[in-house]
Amino acid sequence: MGAGQEPAGESERVRVAVVTGADPGHVFPAAALAKRLLAAGHHTTVLTGPRWLPALAADGIPAALLPTSPPRHPELLPDFGYRLHGLAGELAPDAAAAIEPLRPDLVVVDVLTAAGGMAAELLDLPWIQLVPHVLHQPSVALPPPGSGLAPGVTVLGRGRDALLRRLSDRSRRAGEGQRAAARVAAGLPAAAPDPVGRLIATLPALEPARPDWPADTHIVGPLLWDPATVELRPPAGNAPLVLVVGSTASSGRPGLLDAALTIGGVRIVAPMLQEYVGELPRNAVAGPGRLAPLVERAAVVISGAGHGMVGRVLAAGKPLVLVPGGGDQRELANRVARLRAGIVVHRLSRLRGAIRLHALRDPRYAEAARRIAAARATVDPVGACERAVDRAG
Repeated sequence: MGAGQEPAGESERVRVAVVTGADPGHVFPAAALAKRLLAAGHHTTVLTGPRWLPALAADGIPAALLPTSPPRHPELLPDFGYRLHGLAGELAPDAAAAIEPLRPDLVVVDVLTAAGGMAAELLDLPWIQLVPHVLHQPSVALPPPGSGLAPGVTVLGRGRDALLRRLSDRSRRAGEGQRAAARVAAGLPAAAPDPVGRLIATLPALEPARPDWPADTHIVGPLLWDPATVELRPPAGNAPLVLVVGSTASSGRPGLLDAALTIGGVRIVAPMLQEYVGELPRNAVAGPGRLAPLVERAAVVISGAGHGMVGRVLAAGKPLVLVPGGGDQRELANRVARLRAGIVVHRLSRLRGAIRLHALRDPRYAEAARRIAAARATVDPVGACERAVDRAG
């Protein structure tokens, strides 16, 4: 069923379990997808951590607790491979026990919640991977994911990319070994099958062309959900409105709002997931508030380069000033900069100049953002889920 069609009839309805961890950048897209599935008439339940269960219920999204337990090897927690694969293998049986009573026809699994995919396999259920950012799967045509580098277009550039891929292969192979061991410990074959599909919740412009795009992998556009129910009223006045949204990831850059408050001649609004504690100047407000109306009113958005906010802002056709932290934030920030829709700032001391001298004065950033917004994804994520059930059935 494509976008704009009538909700599914009773005989066509499917049951979907959406599994995600508790990080906002992953819960919010999962919740947005669940809302769209529910609107299409499908029985949908989100399984996640306890923090978000009240907000999901308040928005009419059925939700259940995704079980967790203390890691069996806490000394390995600094290792990302263990956090992604080892913990998933440990949690998969409990996750399967939570999913089974829902009797789903399909399990949608967040890319970082690998326990959900293993649980679906234990239950012999088809599953789709939900990627709430750009696709980080290696490609023969791109530098390694996370490098932040533009694809090489010359012989020298392509040679650079090939060398970097060889250097990163060791880590990738180590991760594959950890995944195989975790799967065997969970009672699964060592070799991991591909999901029946992937939903990439980003904008098409943020994905460089690659000749080895995986099969049944669809760009569906940003999936946007906001648990806030109150309006955060911007400061009075006619000065340009600058929206400041820090990263919700632990790897995000601290001090973003403090640096923004040094920018003169603007109004500052900083929506947060919690109440702001501290003194603010008269030209600034901060605290919980709905994002969509603030993005629409903003002249420019300062962001920590997390995909959730970058996707939301570009989908609204607004320019960005990006202050990336760790993880994949540098990669995404550089992709936005190459599209000329934003400016990357690595030192907070340069944030004021980036706003006053460039983002607010040069209309080309906003024009590029509007072009990105106009090239929306055309694949309906609900239809992709329905087709996955049909193929599996």
